[in-house]
Amino acid sequence: MYFVYLLECADTSIYTGIATDVERRFKEHQNGLGAAYTRSRKPVRILYTEQVADRSAALKREAVIKKLPRTKKLELIARS
Repeated sequence: MYFVYLLECADTSIYTGIATDVERRFKEHQNGLGAAYTRSRKPVRILYTEQVADRSAALKREAVIKKLPRTKKLELIARS
């Protein structure tokens, strides 16, 4: 089972990623492990999680979400 997640960073940007354990991955991001994007922007909270069936589905959904403008990402978060 995989999850697509969105994090709010200290600069108010939104990071999108996938993981099997979102809480663990969030802690890794906070500790400077993983994505270069979050190392420099310091994630502050989890905004959204979405469960998907497998890694392939997670990667596809992540790609769709990453292409969304910020306003659409905020709408997605608000609907959850």
